[in-house]
Amino acid sequence: MSQWLVLTIAMAVACGVVLSITVLKERRIGEDDDPSETPDVIEYLTMMVGVVYAIVLGLAIAGVWEARSAAEDTVRTEAQALHEVSARARAYPAPVRDRIRSDVEAYVTHVVHKEWPVMAEQGRLTRRGTDLLTKVRADVTDYHPSNDFEGQSYQPLVDQVAVADGARTARADAADSTLPGVVWFGLITGGAISVGVMFTLQIRRSGRELLMAGLFSALIAFLLFLVWDFDAPFSRGISAGADPFLDLFPHP
Repeated sequence: MSQWLVLTIAMAVACGVVLSITVLKERRIGEDDDPSETPDVIEYLTMMVGVVYAIVLGLAIAGVWEARSAAEDTVRTEAQALHEVSARARAYPAPVRDRIRSDVEAYVTHVVHKEWPVMAEQGRLTRRGTDLLTKVRADVTDYHPSNDFEGQSYQPLVDQVAVADGARTARADAADSTLPGVVWFGLITGGAISVGVMFTLQIRRSGRELLMAGLFSALIAFLLFLVWDFDAPFSRGISAGADPFLDLFPHP
């Protein structure tokens, strides 16, 4: 099922529940009820609940957005480091250079076409990808430079392989959800409480009140969906893609 369809259904359900409760609650109110009698302390507490939840929800959105941005930076760093390895290998003899570039291409091809779907669906990297990067490292470190020119290129190549390996490890850490379950419990509970406190204000069935109640509940549903979507940087709707690899290696 499309994630945007899930969002639409969630927002519609949230609006429907709130409006249904409002209508049913209004039917049970007697004709002598005065909505202006809502105690000031209830209005104040309702406002404070909304403010506190807005702060918590804003921090959650900022956190998952930052995690997604960090995941994109990690992918760019890994791709750029591998590109540098492939480019700097030109200082080596043709057999060594060709072997390094061939193994880099094999690793990139595996990451783009094989590892990325596994990472998106299962939140982990593949053993094959680790083995291919290990082979690239062996290609670089096992070669003994035969002159000063090759020697000057050796250490930068080793450093770039280390950068790629570190970025791969960071990508593995970012492949799964970033928010723990207790945070999700707090966000969902807080959303339910924020919507629920509206009923302490004696909402009636006027068009304006029903519209605002529906929009507020739909907004809460949308923001929670946004947090959920950004929580897994590589697997959900607005996800970090393998574009940096494709840009630097056009035919992996």
